[in-house]
Amino acid sequence: MLGHQSDCHCDFIILLYNQSSGVRIKDKLISMENGNVSRSLDGCGSQFPEQIFILSGQSNMSGRGGVQTKHHSDGSTFREWDHVVPAECHYEKGKIWCLNAKLDWVEAHEPLHHDIDLGKVCGLGPGLVFAASLLQHGKTVDQSAPTIGLVPCAIGGTQIKEWEKGSKLYERMIHRAKCATAKSGTIKAILWYQGESDTYSPHNVKEFPERLESLFTNIRQDLENDALPIIQVGITAKDHPHPEYLEEVRQAQRALKMQGVYYVDANGLPLLGDDIHLNTHAQVQLGKWLADTYLDSVQSCH
Repeated sequence: MLGHQSDCHCDFIILLYNQSSGVRIKDKLISMENGNVSRSLDGCGSQFPEQIFILSGQSNMSGRGGVQTKHHSDGSTFREWDHVVPAECHYEKGKIWCLNAKLDWVEAHEPLHHDIDLGKVCGLGPGLVFAASLLQHGKTVDQSAPTIGLVPCAIGGTQIKEWEKGSKLYERMIHRAKCATAKSGTIKAILWYQGESDTYSPHNVKEFPERLESLFTNIRQDLENDALPIIQVGITAKDHPHPEYLEEVRQAQRALKMQGVYYVDANGLPLLGDDIHLNTHAQVQLGKWLADTYLDSVQSCH
C-alpha cells in the first residue's frame, strides 16, 4: 500500500521530540497536501527504518514523471502531475518510510519530494520504485525484508556548485541524513542524479569533474563513512543545444574513479516533451536499475 485515504476530518497527533537530534516523531495520522492521510512512526513502539537511503541531486531525482503541461482557457499554460502511481511503487504497509521536510518519518508516497523541491510540480521519481524493488528482493530471498527509510534532498534546476560543502543545499542534505539515523538505522547508500544544469556553460563543464569528486569526498567525510556507497545516474537529454557539453559531463560521470561509487546510465530512457525529464515509464525503469546495482554491486561487497 502507498498510504491510505481516510474519512477522518481531523488529525490525532502526539508529538515526541528528541532534543539531541531535533527529530520529531508523530504518532497516528497526519494530513498530507493532497488530502490523503498517511501514517507516521510512533517513537514509543514502532520500529524505525533499518536501511536508510539518501535521494539527492536535481529534478530527475526529485521526479517529474507524469507531470503534464496543460492550458488555461486564456491560452496560458500550467503544469500538473497526473497522479498515476505504477504498480512497481506499491509495497507492504509499514515497510517504506520517508523523512519529510519537518523531519517526521511518514509512510512513503509519491511524489516523495513534494515538500522538499518547493516551487516545482513534482511527480514520479526513481526512489520509491527503488525501495519497493529492494523489498521484493528481500522477500524472495528469505521471506522477510527490512524496513526502508528514504530521505529526499533533491532540488530541481541546481548546478553542482550549489552543492558545495558549506552551501545551504549541502548542509541541509547532511543535516537530514544525520537526523534520519539519530534514533536507529544505517545509511546504506546515496542515490545521486545531477548534472543537466551544468551542461549549458563551458566553465561549468570544465569544473564539473573536480566538483563531483570533491562533493562525494565531503559527503563521506561529513557522514563519517569513507566507504559509503554512492550510486550516480548518468544524465541524458534530447536535442540539447550543446551536445558536446552534455557528453563532456557524461564522460566526467563515467570516468570518476572512486572506490564504492557506481554508475547507472539513464541515456536512452524516454523523456517528457521538454526533452530533459524522464517520464513515468523511464523513472520506473531507472528505479529498478538502481535497485539491481545496489543488490548486485553494492550489497554483495558489504
